[in-house]
Order: sequence, then structure tokens, then C-alpha cells
Amino acid sequence: DSGREGAQWTYEWRPAKLNTPQTSREYRISGATKSDGGGYSCIGRRGSFYTQWSKSITLTVSSPPKPTVTLQPSWTQIYSGEIYSGETVTVRCEIQGGEGAQWTYEWRRGQVNIRPTSSEYTISRATESDSGGYSCRGRRGSSWTEWSDITTLNVLSPPKPTVTLQPSWTQIYSGDRVTVRCEIQGVERAQWTYEWRRGQSSIHPTSSVYTIRVTESDGGGYSCRATRSSSWTEWSDITTLRVTVPIEPTVTLQPSWPQIYRGETVTVRCEIQGGEGAQWTYEWRPAKLNTPPTSNEYRITVTESDRGGYSCRGRRDYSLTYWSNIRLTVSSKPKAELRADRTAVPVGGSVTLTCSVNPSSSSSSGWKYYWYRDGKSYKLVTNGQISVSEGGVYSCRGGRGEPVYYTEDSESVRIDTTVSNRPVVTLYPNWSEIYRGETITVRCEIHGGDTEWDYEWETNSTIKPPNQTEYRIRSASSSNSGNYRCKGRMKSSQHQTTEWSDSVTLTVSDSKSYLL
Repeated sequence: DSGREGAQWTYEWRPAKLNTPQTSREYRISGATKSDGGGYSCIGRRGSFYTQWSKSITLTVSSPPKPTVTLQPSWTQIYSGEIYSGETVTVRCEIQGGEGAQWTYEWRRGQVNIRPTSSEYTISRATESDSGGYSCRGRRGSSWTEWSDITTLNVLSPPKPTVTLQPSWTQIYSGDRVTVRCEIQGVERAQWTYEWRRGQSSIHPTSSVYTIRVTESDGGGYSCRATRSSSWTEWSDITTLRVTVPIEPTVTLQPSWPQIYRGETVTVRCEIQGGEGAQWTYEWRPAKLNTPPTSNEYRITVTESDRGGYSCRGRRDYSLTYWSNIRLTVSSKPKAELRADRTAVPVGGSVTLTCSVNPSSSSSSGWKYYWYRDGKSYKLVTNGQISVSEGGVYSCRGGRGEPVYYTEDSESVRIDTTVSNRPVVTLYPNWSEIYRGETITVRCEIHGGDTEWDYEWETNSTIKPPNQTEYRIRSASSSNSGNYRCKGRMKSSQHQTTEWSDSVTLTVSDSKSYLL
């Protein structure tokens, strides 16, 4: 009652319970409950004088509100309170409708009270020890709210990204479009920015995906990492992009013979035209050729298991050439073939011997021919043909390459030289016709000098004579009829022979005819 503070007023209140135990100008309600709610008004009295009733004022007594704990930034809500070590997070206690009131706050993580008394606090550079269930309550005067529900904060180690290439083909060609993607498992929607490297050089994109039209300079090892707030992931493992450039090597065989035989040594060579100064390394198929370290050539002593296709390509930094192919055919070890135009050297003449390896081969097959006489080395020629005037047992073989690869030896050919002595076949008695049951001697006679001879007979009779100077037929039969000729071979030199004698005809008749 303004202006009347000194007057001796007493007061009456509505509701009436406020007049007990005594009335006064003000009334203090301690521990207000809902039953204290309602309209309040008062009237003043001094002596017998009453004022009018004041306007009613309403007191509403409510239950204390239940706070809510929230996390900022917003992605922590989306991902169930997950953040990464090093990030900053704000934990906030919100009391619905209590924004203007003078609240103080109490906080717990798990069952342990923590210090802040304000409605929010910020954790800078969070660590795993900041993980836990956060709850809060508010106090105003002597009134406490209940505890909020628990909001969980999980502080995780930053994930390791993965770099992928799309398409993921093993061969990417110049001009192809390739998408490079940095993937962080399980957190695709989080607010990340990205850092990229090719080799040790930073490249510009900051998004998780970018597309390039490939050139040779785009080859390299790609890695990425991501940042969100102040937290960084570790660098991803390197994913390599190799660019196939439009260069095709040439695969050659050295020597370049049309046919390769088991046991020969050949060099498979990969040549890149115009790439002599470049630092190429080489990759071979089949893969066994990649061990030991690869070079542009590979030396093989071939077996049947080495036959088949061989491919190579060049590798320079992160560039690859096209594959290039060649086929290696491996044949069994060949046998030389020896031919003689005749087997006896005429008096004053010679015999031509020809050695060949796989006669259908071209002249580029690289063979040299090794000749042997009576088991000893005789001559080396390149064209495979020799003329001989000496008797002997001749053989040959082919050889080529370095180290020399030899064929199997040819079959042997016996070459005889012809002496001037000429044999003569005689019959004793000298009858050209005899009768069954009679006896006759067929003799080979060689005149001139004291030479000792071995004899050889040739006949078309059923029975062949022994290799002696004479053949005595006792009790002749029709089986002994035929032409007989002989030649001699010197005992002192088995490669010198006479020519064949003229033939002598022997006829064996069944019975004698009598002339009357």
C-alpha cells in the first residue's frame, strides 16, 4: 500500500489458510507443492478501516522439467554419439521452457560427477577417455530437476580409408575415364573433406570421388586421408593405377632358326622400338620367366615343356605397353642323314657324300657339318657336301649355336676305293654245263702282285658261295645254276677292293643226252 508504509496495517489473505498462524504483509511458502497453486489476493485493515481486495494473482506450481542432453555438431546425433579422437564436441543440457530461469547444472559421466555447472561444455581434442554415458540435472533455488536420460558419447580412433578405382580393370588405357574413390567404411554421410596424394605429391581434389581421363602422367600410387573438425584419419594404403600406352614391343628368338630342337639354347628377346633410352623393365608370360628379376631377354636351354606361347610387355614407372607374343616350337633331337652317290671310288675318281639335317629346312637353319672317318674327326664344312677319294667308314653330324648344339650321328656309310686288279671267275673243269650229281669248282682269281685278298661272291643261284677264293660244288643240283661273279678286298686295307668280275654262267641239267 504505497504511501502508507508507516501505518499500522494488518493484512488478510485469500485463500484463508494464509491467515494462519498470523497475517503479515508477505507470506513465504517453503517447499511449494501443487496444492499451493491457485489465486492469491489480499486486503489491508487499520483499526476499523478496510481497503478493497487486491486483484488476484495466480501461482502455478509445476513439477521440475526433465532435462535433455544433446551433442553438437549434428553428425554426432546421426551416428549415435560417435566422434573420432581429436575432434571437438559440445555437450549441452537443455531444460524445456526453462531458458530464462537462473539454473545451475550438475553433470555425470557414468556414475561419476564431473565439474561443469553451466548448461554446456566443450571437449576439445576428444580422446577415448571422454567416452561414456552423459546425464545432467538442473537446480533453481532449492529445487532440482530429475536426471536426464543418458546420452552416449563414443570416441573412436579415426578409420583408415580405402582407395578404389572404377573400373577396376587390370589394364587401363590412355584416354579411358577412371573414377578414383576414397571410401571410409560406415561413415559415408559424415562431413569429411579429403586430401589426396599420387606418390609423394599432393593433388588437388578435396571430395571423396573424382574422375580423370587417363594419360600416361596419371599413372602412380594413389592414397587419401580425410579430416572432419580437427581430426584426421591415417593415410590409406596405396592403390596403383597403371596406364597401358599404345606401344607394342616385338618378341624375337635368337637365333631365329625356323625350327628349335630339344637341348638347344635360345634367347627370347623383348624389343621396344624407340625405347632404347627409357628405363624399361619387362614382364614375361609364362610367369616363370619373371624369376629371377626381369630384363629384356631370357635365355633358355629348351625342353619339350618350354614349347608354347611367350609374351612380354614393358613397364616404366606406372606405364605399361601392350603385350606382344611369339610361339616357340620344340622338336625332338634330330639325327643327321648321310647320302653317298656311290659306295666305291673308281680308279682316279671320287665319291660325293652329302650330310643334311631335316632336309626340308631352309638354308637359314644355321647348321655346320662335322665329318668323321673311321671314328675320327675328318672335316668341318658349312654346306654339308664333301668329295672323298679315300676309302673308309664315314659318318657326320650337324652342329649350330653357341654353345654348339649337336645332332645325333648319322648312320655310317662304307666307302671303298677301287684297285686296278681285276678278278676273273673260272670253272674247273671248264664246262659251262654240267649234270646233276657232278662235281665242279668255281674259282675267283686275282692277278698281280703278292696281295692277300678276302673274297666276296654275288650270284642269283639259290645257294650263295662262301667268301673264299673258290667254291667246290659236290653233287651239283639245279639250286647251283646261275650267274657267278666275285671281287676281292685287300686284307691289308679293308677299304680297297677290286671291281666286280665279269659273270660266268653255270647250268646244272637233270640228265645227260646221248647222241646216236
